[in-house]
Amino acid sequence: MPKASSSSARPSLRRNQACLACRKRKLKCDAARPHCGTCVKQWQALISVPPPVGYAHPTEPQCSYDPVDGLAVAPELDSAERIRQLEDQILQLKSRLQQQQRTLASGSASPPSATRFTHHHGGSGSLSASSSRSSAGSPNVSGMAVTHPSLDYGNGLSTNSPDSQGRSSASSPEMTRPGSGPDPLMDVLCAGWDPYLPEPSVLNHYVDVFFRCDPCSTRMFDRPGFLASLHLNPRDPKFPHSAILHAMCAAASRYASSDSMILPDGTRRDRFAELHVSKTREYIDSTMATGSDIFPVMQACSILSWYFYQEGRWVEVWIFAGFQTRVAVPLGLNFPGTFSHQTSNAPGAYLPPPSDFKELEHRRRTWWMTIMFDRIVSVGGWLHAIDEKDIGTEFPCRAEEFESESDFPSNPQNLASLHLYTRHEPQYTDSFNLFLKAVMLFGRVTDFNTRNRLRSGLPSKNQNPFHLPGFQELDRLVCADFLESFPQQYKHLGIGGDMANFDSDLYMARIVPYAAMITLHNNFIDFANDQSVSTMRCIHATRAILDALHKLSETSLDTTRLHPFIVICWYLAAVVQVQLCKYFIELGDPSREGTVWGEINVLRFAMMAYGNRSPIGTRQEKLLQGIMQEIIRLTNQPEPLTTGVPLYPFSHASLFSKEATSQNEVPAPIPGVRSFEAPGASACTRSRVARARGDASGAAWGAGSWPGRAWCASEGSGGARGGSPLV
Repeated sequence: MPKASSSSARPSLRRNQACLACRKRKLKCDAARPHCGTCVKQWQALISVPPPVGYAHPTEPQCSYDPVDGLAVAPELDSAERIRQLEDQILQLKSRLQQQQRTLASGSASPPSATRFTHHHGGSGSLSASSSRSSAGSPNVSGMAVTHPSLDYGNGLSTNSPDSQGRSSASSPEMTRPGSGPDPLMDVLCAGWDPYLPEPSVLNHYVDVFFRCDPCSTRMFDRPGFLASLHLNPRDPKFPHSAILHAMCAAASRYASSDSMILPDGTRRDRFAELHVSKTREYIDSTMATGSDIFPVMQACSILSWYFYQEGRWVEVWIFAGFQTRVAVPLGLNFPGTFSHQTSNAPGAYLPPPSDFKELEHRRRTWWMTIMFDRIVSVGGWLHAIDEKDIGTEFPCRAEEFESESDFPSNPQNLASLHLYTRHEPQYTDSFNLFLKAVMLFGRVTDFNTRNRLRSGLPSKNQNPFHLPGFQELDRLVCADFLESFPQQYKHLGIGGDMANFDSDLYMARIVPYAAMITLHNNFIDFANDQSVSTMRCIHATRAILDALHKLSETSLDTTRLHPFIVICWYLAAVVQVQLCKYFIELGDPSREGTVWGEINVLRFAMMAYGNRSPIGTRQEKLLQGIMQEIIRLTNQPEPLTTGVPLYPFSHASLFSKEATSQNEVPAPIPGVRSFEAPGASACTRSRVARARGDASGAAWGAGSWPGRAWCASEGSGGARGGSPLV
């Protein structure tokens, strides 16, 4: 006799009511929304296990249902199609607006009723006449579009202030009469608001995130003044250019948008960011054709360039690096005072002379951010777009003077100044200036390597680099004089107790010289030669980079807030560790080989952790894996890619905790050591390097033959020999 059905039993589902995934797999489904219980359990089981290298788990259960009767299914559109639809909607909106304005101008007593447009709150600022959310739309918690609220512009400024000169979305002045219809959105559009921008409150949030979190292009702007200008009427000529605001939204999306995901190839896809990237590109293309608003559009181009760099989009990085420098030269930004006067032999500058100290400093900082970008993207050995000898612009003043209301004497130093890298006047020096000098010094190393390779071919590790013209002077400057000349208050890593007190510029200023040291000497590393000064230089540099990473990891600071160039510094150190690991494998020393594997993995997982926010980390780690293929094939270590890292390496708290990073702080000595004491090894090596650094002629590093050296093995050369760390 069959059992009687329980009154509490779950009612059976109607036909096709189960989710598509459960129906395909013939599993039980409770038809819960938005995701059924079966799909949620399977997704939780999937994400409980760390994904393989280069793979990202889905951000939510893969559960979908048949469309409900009466509701249209939102099509799956790519970014280009979504942008095309948005542009069509904007054209329709403009057409309706013009029709309304003509009706009002003709004296009609009853203006036509405006279509009720909706605005996706907190997202891309797109306009839609539909109440449903497209799958390609901006992030929205509720999934429903809401009507645009009544907007003010900060300090109670009216959108219809009289005698105010308007500025269109292209930032060209135009006279626009504010709307008087019942729809607040119409008033906003009549007031000159770029319809592709988010609403003012959301835009202010993204701009604030940009200044607080972005480590790159914020240095171009006077933060207090810029934030104040956001409260002006959009038609005011001092209101920020739309191109800059679009670029800032794209840059800030990395820290504020929830509509992004990292694909297995390391590419980050963010619909909100891509919309604003496309709009910034449109302004750049328009300026290239007309020459209008060239300086603010150049600033937007700089923001976009750094965004591409953090995304690891190298083709666009190179295109924009060359474009920026070529645009900046006709503007006269490479001249003292950022202005070139008209003479019979020179055409003069495209821009007029700066009107005040603020404008002068804005130009200087925009120029130096362009040159810094050019130097950083060229570290793989590529030619720079502009030579040092063609730059006469003074270095910027300190940030506190730049953001103050009073004028301040200009920084007298430029690239032609004597003792530029060893004399830092306190009244003109801050951490950003030191970081800028460090990058320019790195540029000198790149120039030396590139020109020497052009004239003499690929260097050999058997030659003495100190016999090359100019090498000894550059070695002394990079390896000793520059870092030793730092003022006393800057002789630390800038690590405070929290992010508010963390000086990322100073941290980079202390690390970049070591990366330059590796790049200068990497082609001459020879672990079999106990007289190799280049080997010792790279050992010292890599140990410094690792020590700085360990000190940062012992704090609660977010490593992804560092400048993205830190990933290249980690990469340079890791590649030499790979060379050292190969040497230990050939020597048959598994103990010290295992220690080096641990240090390689610390650097690898630091790149991968950075890649959670900026794909440059993931891309460089993949490039490192390509270089590691040989030692992975040769090693006898059971699990070399997990040596020295916790069981769950994707957990930031466990990977970078003090316990996780301190266990491998003891470096592996180079073969031949007779007594290796872990606690004092690093300090001992630094002491030897400090004593030997003064001898730039290549003198022996200590007494005795090869079996008798105590070297720290955690330092290394940058990039595969002759290769680029960026491709």
